[in-house]
Amino acid sequence: MAETPAAHGAEAVDAAAVDAAAAQVEELFARIHATLDGWREALPGPGDGTVDERVAALVLPALDADDPLLIGAGYIAAPEGPEGDLRFAWWLGALDDNPVFGATSGPSKLDLASRSYSEYLRDLRSLEWYRIPQSTHRTHVTGPYVDHLCACDYIVTVTSPVERSGAMIGVVGVDVYVKRLERELLPGMLAAGRPLALVNAAGRVTVSTDPAVAVGTVVAVPDRARHCAGTPFRLVEHPVAR
Repeated sequence: MAETPAAHGAEAVDAAAVDAAAAQVEELFARIHATLDGWREALPGPGDGTVDERVAALVLPALDADDPLLIGAGYIAAPEGPEGDLRFAWWLGALDDNPVFGATSGPSKLDLASRSYSEYLRDLRSLEWYRIPQSTHRTHVTGPYVDHLCACDYIVTVTSPVERSGAMIGVVGVDVYVKRLERELLPGMLAAGRPLALVNAAGRVTVSTDPAVAVGTVVAVPDRARHCAGTPFRLVEHPVAR
């Protein structure tokens, strides 16, 4: 049976809505990338004792803004010396209530000494959010994953290498609640009029319009999935768990 003009027109409208949803993803992550670009250029070089103060001045306005996009932000220096001491200049935004840390009303500095399970951070090169920017010299998006160190919830982490004289001296990064991404992106995705899931390069769901396809589910990613330029994400129509 030949396709009717009405059916073809409906498909074109739906495709345009998917494109519009993808554009919202692209715009949101372009803003994050631009923020990181500005921060990494403003950071001092290695050995500068003003790192904490400089990082705080950069990130706290974003974390303390009205309805902030970010839930964490800061700088992690490359390990130095045989002990590879951790040097985190990282701040948390106001945390939603969680069973480990409760809720907080404003930004606070991450205190690794109070986190009894932070030993996994000793080998930064084993962690995707550090290893990939180090090897590619490019900004990288990690997640979605459950952050047990700070937020106790699904987050996405975006990190960018800070380089001086051709060497990476650390990464600057941000954390974003997945539920915050849902608030930003779901209206546009729902406007497509069909089930949609925003998935990472591994097919792991970050945002879904289908309640049966939860965050963290891995779905099949067909070749026709709409890539969101400048990000690792794709929009999958009618997502099906693997």
